[in-house]
Amino acid sequence: MGRLFGTDGVRGLANRDITAELALDLSVAAVRVLAEEGEFAGHRPTAVVGRDPRASGEFLAAATIAGLASAGVDVYDAGVLPTPAIAFLTAAAGADLGAMLSASHNPMPDNGIKFFSHGGHKLPDATEDAIEARLRSDWERPIGDQVGRVKPFPEGAERYVEHLLGAIPHRLDGLHIVLDTANGAASTIARKAFEQAGARVTLVGDTPNGLNINDGVGSTHLEHLQVLVPQIGADFGLAFDGDADRCLAVDSAGTEVDGDQIMAILALDLHERHALAGDTLVATVMSNEGLMQAMTSAGINVMRTDVGDRYVLAEMRRGGFSLGGEQSGHVILLEHGTTGDGVLTGLMLAARVASTGNSLAQLAACMTRLPQCLVNVPGVDKHAVDGHPVVQAAVADAERDLGGLGRVLLRKSGTEPVVRVMVEAASAERAQQIAQHLATIVASELALTPA
Repeated sequence: MGRLFGTDGVRGLANRDITAELALDLSVAAVRVLAEEGEFAGHRPTAVVGRDPRASGEFLAAATIAGLASAGVDVYDAGVLPTPAIAFLTAAAGADLGAMLSASHNPMPDNGIKFFSHGGHKLPDATEDAIEARLRSDWERPIGDQVGRVKPFPEGAERYVEHLLGAIPHRLDGLHIVLDTANGAASTIARKAFEQAGARVTLVGDTPNGLNINDGVGSTHLEHLQVLVPQIGADFGLAFDGDADRCLAVDSAGTEVDGDQIMAILALDLHERHALAGDTLVATVMSNEGLMQAMTSAGINVMRTDVGDRYVLAEMRRGGFSLGGEQSGHVILLEHGTTGDGVLTGLMLAARVASTGNSLAQLAACMTRLPQCLVNVPGVDKHAVDGHPVVQAAVADAERDLGGLGRVLLRKSGTEPVVRVMVEAASAERAQQIAQHLATIVASELALTPA
């Protein structure tokens, strides 16, 4: 059996893979491991717990809270709030632990649990491995007044909105923005934050009922914004995912503005305000080459990491950098938060539009995206891809063929027997042609032998 924790906590089909029993056991194990690491020395520990609106989140949050309290932790139940809100509140409240029940952009039947340590940071791999090793092992349970108490935390939402408003450098007066909150966690606070910042707001996907999260709405379904924004004459639209740690945009004509373009806009803004630490942006290997070119032209360095916000964050913390993220819209502004924050990203983007007087389309033109094609090749030995002579020779041939006007990237999936073939080229047709050719070679050369 593989590692239980993935790149973003534990995630799977709710009530099959992610059960109430597992949520309770994980919570108890997390407390035990953190206690052994000395995190609670000399005081009674506290935790902040939140969830997105999924129906399964109701019983999973209850089980998580029960596990924490049974292990002697006082719990602040924040209810439905974005993942970055729980990270922020864990730090702001001085809590020892945070827990978020969400499967982010996944379909409603899925759910997951992720933990934050003191300060609102995701747990390191070694701590997650220790938690997994403690599952369902014997332990001495606290009794009497040593058991944890559970308190509602309704003021958490207001504290988070105040934090967001305090971070933006310019008000949004005069802007008309469409917000798609994915029938998810942002539904509780996004409108309030943008309206208090001065914007006029039209909402999409703002009626969560426990069953409709990410269902045809949010950052994985921009089509609603692409039609509605030009139809009503709004300045632009913003779309969040289910737990609101991602943000994508569409301009006034309905054209998508992806995470790379958003990072470019924010990097230039911070650079001009002398607030871009090290004049460096941290992006992943999947970010478009056009982002690299735009940043180089502006005198901004770009550090590349493997795919995953945890790797971006690790590099940011290592180098003391202030901005990083992914093409998917997961953007980290480390001065204001410890994880990707879709609502904060949207507010910062809107503030840049307001402060410059330029349209979002004009700002997004700071970078030119090279056409990019991604082909997933399933059922292959992904571990053989890096050293396979035929595959690597084909990659080298493709790179020579591109002549410096594009690039080739083969990536192993973190969870499946899949190799992802990504090609950037001067035209979409050329990118697709090369990607399909390489995918055919990967499928032939690395095919898994039936058991």
